[in-house]
Amino acid sequence: MCPSARIPFTRTPPNFQSQDYVELAFEEQVYPTAIHILETYHPGAVVRILACSASPYSQNQPSEVRWEILWSELPSKVNLSQAHDDEEGERESYNSMDSLNKQFSTAAFKDWTSNGYFDKLPYELIQLILSHLTVPDLCRLSQTSLEYLQSRCILVQWLNLSWTGNRGTISFSAFSRFLKVCGSELVRLELSCGHFLNEACLEVIADTCLNLQELNLSSCDKIPSQAFNHIAKLCNVTRLILYRTKIEQTALLSILNFCLELQHLSLGSCVRIEDYDTVASMMGAKCKKLRTLDLWRCKNISENGLAELAAGCPLLEELDLGWCPTLQSSTGCFAKLARKLPNLQKLFLTANRSVCDSDIEELAANCTNLRQLDILGTRMVSPASLRKLLESCKELSLLDVSFCSQIDHRAFLELNASFPNVLIKKSFTQ
Repeated sequence: MCPSARIPFTRTPPNFQSQDYVELAFEEQVYPTAIHILETYHPGAVVRILACSASPYSQNQPSEVRWEILWSELPSKVNLSQAHDDEEGERESYNSMDSLNKQFSTAAFKDWTSNGYFDKLPYELIQLILSHLTVPDLCRLSQTSLEYLQSRCILVQWLNLSWTGNRGTISFSAFSRFLKVCGSELVRLELSCGHFLNEACLEVIADTCLNLQELNLSSCDKIPSQAFNHIAKLCNVTRLILYRTKIEQTALLSILNFCLELQHLSLGSCVRIEDYDTVASMMGAKCKKLRTLDLWRCKNISENGLAELAAGCPLLEELDLGWCPTLQSSTGCFAKLARKLPNLQKLFLTANRSVCDSDIEELAANCTNLRQLDILGTRMVSPASLRKLLESCKELSLLDVSFCSQIDHRAFLELNASFPNVLIKKSFTQ
């Protein structure tokens, strides 16, 4: 498990595996008979396919938006040979309704629970049904009511509202009222992809949730840039995820200046930050407890900023510098990084073509606790340096050498055979 891994919510159903989703909309109504999924270089599995009762292209929206599960399965591995199946054969297999019924079999719905549209019944009919319940059953039923839960919510410490609130299902005013009543004890707040969030919501979070330690705002791209200034009030926050948000440099510097307890920080794909060297310098000066940092797709950090970061944050165990084109191995930045951060467990240098043998050798000599290394896309790393790394880093569990032109199929097989406990990832086509 990588240092940035979070403790899962215990109330999440054990059969719920999703970590992300893709939403598609069609201007005209469609009736799916087959779904073909093309993956380029994204690991994972499709676990659920749903259909929505509302369309963004329709002018007449239903009074209530519903999502219905069309298909659901546990994650499964697909053999490589199945990735290029003949489409003509697939078309024939879907010609009959029997085949379609087989694909969307009732077995896929065995774990799906629903209220059976109970909430659509007239109020009088619900009263009639409840009148037949015994007193003990009524007591148990009352425990599911909002009035019963209200007093318990005052003490809630973990709250996950990720992926919720779209299409007006949660208003910013309702969210703000809820936090004012039930947010004072919150320690962890997950709001990933919460498109209902605005500046007023962040202000309420900052003013109410004074005990907050973890805040996830990843992909909340509707929050205006100036709103992030409020986060600086959360002095106890240890984990802050701002992936793909509109945060700007001024707000971020303010957060770094006041939130001195930060241990985990994600700034992946934060494209509005103008000067990452200044940000890295501030981290080195203020964030002495920083353990994990995500700078994925950071466009302008240089070797100077990286050096100040490494010098000021010696506790760093995880660093993502994937797709950072301004970092060049010729400056010695990666070698210096390895010498300054001996506690590194995870280092991603994805798509940096300048990574070379000397960088790998420095990691082998200085970062013996390394567990995950991604050097996808480099042409300058040889099998010999990788072998030296694998021999030195006994804890290494993941090594991604995909699209590394010097690591041919033969070298890949030899390394795999010599180090069977390491997952060595290699692209199937070069």
